Amino acid sequence: MVKQEQGLSAALNAKVIGSGTEPMILAHGFGGDQSIWDKITPFLAQHYKIIVFDWPFSGSVKDPNLYDPVKYSSYDAFANDLITLLDGNCIKSSVFMGHSMSGMIGCIASTKRPDLFKKLILIGASPRYINTDDYEGGFSSSGIEEIISNVETDYFSWASNFASLVVDSKDPLSVEKLQKCLSSMRPEVALPLAKTVFYSDEREILDKVMTPCTIIQTTSDIVVPNSVAHYMQEKIKGKSTVEMIETNGHFPQLTAHQHLVQVLGGVLGF
Repeated sequence: MVKQEQGLSAALNAKVIGSGTEPMILAHGFGGDQSIWDKITPFLAQHYKIIVFDWPFSGSVKDPNLYDPVKYSSYDAFANDLITLLDGNCIKSSVFMGHSMSGMIGCIASTKRPDLFKKLILIGASPRYINTDDYEGGFSSSGIEEIISNVETDYFSWASNFASLVVDSKDPLSVEKLQKCLSSMRPEVALPLAKTVFYSDEREILDKVMTPCTIIQTTSDIVVPNSVAHYMQEKIKGKSTVEMIETNGHFPQLTAHQHLVQVLGGVLGF
């Protein structure tokens, strides 16, 4: 088991940044890699031992066979990987910061192993993207079907367009960064992953989350409407708060990193 844990850590390019004693895990979202956090890790590393890694779908992961679309057809397998990764690095009672899909993965992992996290920070997280009669997820069923169709038909064109939609256009360098991350992900990985993410419905897990949560939401996010953050706050059983960041887009760690660090400092007390 130890070999398996260490092997996964190496396969996912896990590394430790900073000299702090308290661990903080940073988990990126769809199509990204650990470099998404580069603007804020220098600040956080002054106070924490930062653990960053790449999910199996990331273009930065060298082993093309690591991502199994059947295995990763739900967030549950990602949560198990996260647990294995932390166990392999002997990490408990940590701060977990997950962006987008990783926010929900962290929530799931916290219900499986409450000892792993003392705090969850969820950035742009959503338990469900498709609207229902009593829930605003941000997309109609046909809208999601169109996204999946575009990913399947011409992934690289979709990736370029998607980056320009979800990252503040006033920051072209950050748009370009996400475009490069998305384009490094193989289309045969992107399609099943997009289905896993955009068809996910993890609303039932929220009332099982007992770990204190901070939900961070930008004021204008085309992927996740503000109502989702407040829905999550209401449903999560543990103590939870919502922090709004005045910026456009789904990636405050890229386009509003100084504001994000200020919010984190207030939340975490540094």
